Amino acid sequence: MIETDAVVIGAGPVGLFQVFQLGLLGMRAELIDVLPEAGGQCVALYPDKPIYDVPGIPACTGRELAHLLLTQAAPFLPRDAHGHSAQLHLGHQVAQLARDATGRYSLTTDQGRRFSARAVFVAAGAGAFVPRSVNLPGLAGCVNVHHHLPDAGQPAPWAGAHVVVCGGGDEALSTVVALSADTPDRRPAHITLQHRRDVFQAEPELDAAVRLLIRDGAVSLQTGLPEALDAEGTRATALRLLGGDGQAISLSLDHLLIRQGLSPRLGPLTDWGLTLERKQVSVSPATFESNLPGVYAVGDINTYPGKKRLLLCGFHEATLAAHAASAALHPEAPQHLLYTTTSPLLKQRLGRA
Repeated sequence: MIETDAVVIGAGPVGLFQVFQLGLLGMRAELIDVLPEAGGQCVALYPDKPIYDVPGIPACTGRELAHLLLTQAAPFLPRDAHGHSAQLHLGHQVAQLARDATGRYSLTTDQGRRFSARAVFVAAGAGAFVPRSVNLPGLAGCVNVHHHLPDAGQPAPWAGAHVVVCGGGDEALSTVVALSADTPDRRPAHITLQHRRDVFQAEPELDAAVRLLIRDGAVSLQTGLPEALDAEGTRATALRLLGGDGQAISLSLDHLLIRQGLSPRLGPLTDWGLTLERKQVSVSPATFESNLPGVYAVGDINTYPGKKRLLLCGFHEATLAAHAASAALHPEAPQHLLYTTTSPLLKQRLGRA
C-alpha cells in the first residue's frame, strides 16, 4: 500500500499541472496513467502537431508541452539516475476506488498496485485512452502481440525478427518509419505493414516516406482483412487474411504490433458513484469537487455551467482544486495566497531557495 496525500488519475497536461500545484501547497501526489508515457492525449494523438493556445508559449507540439510540464513538476516527481519517478505509475488503470471510515480513499489498479490517499483528482480527459485492437479470438493471450512501442532505453522485443505492423493511419506509418530507422541492435530483420487496402489515412509526408521504404524493399506491404490468428501456445505464429480477390492469405510473423490508434473509455470510473452528465463528472465550479467528498475532477473529464474544454481552463481548474483540497485537509491552517516570485517557502519547495 502506497500512502500519500493525493492521487492524480491521468498524466496528461492537466494531470501534470495538478501535481505541480499540489506540490506548491505541500501535498505529495502519486500520478497514475493507463498509457506507457506521460502526456495524455497530446502525446498519444498529436505528438508532433503544433498547439497555439497555451499562455506564454506561442507554439509547441504535444510532446514538447508534455516535456515542459514534466520539467515544471520535476521537484514533486523526483527521478532517479535512469529518469524514472517512483511517483509516476504508467501502464496502470485505476480499477477500484473506495472510501473507508476515516475518510481516506483506497485505490487499486488493474496491475494490483494499491494506494491510500486523503484526496483524489480525476484528470482523465475524455477517458482512459486504450489501444484499438483487432477483433480476433485468442489475441489477448499471445505474449508476442503488442500495442505500444517500448520506452526509450528498453530492449525491443522484435530485434532481429519479423514484425508485422497492423494499421494504415499516422500511428502505424510513423511506427514503420521509426522501426526502419532504429539502431541495429533494436531493428527488426523484416518489417511488414498490414492494412486492409493499399490506401493509407496518414499525413502526406508519412505516406511518401513509407511508400519509399516499400519501393526500396525495406518494408513489405500486405493488404487484406484479418480473419484469424494462428498460435502455438502463447505465441502468435501467423495472421490469416482475406485478400481483395477473395483468396486466403497466411502471413507468418514473429511479433504482431497493432497500431490502429487509441479510443477513450470511462471504464471503471462509471462504477465509483460519481455523478455523471453525458459521460462527464459533475463538479462544483468553485472547488471542482465531485459529489464524493475529497474527489475532484479537472480538465475535459468534468462538467459545470459554462464549462469550456480548453487546456487553459484545465490549468485554472487544477489550481483551484488544489487550493480547495488544501483547505479541506488542513482546516486549522490559514489559507494565505503565496507567490513563487516572493515566497521563501514556495522557493524552498521548488528547490530554488
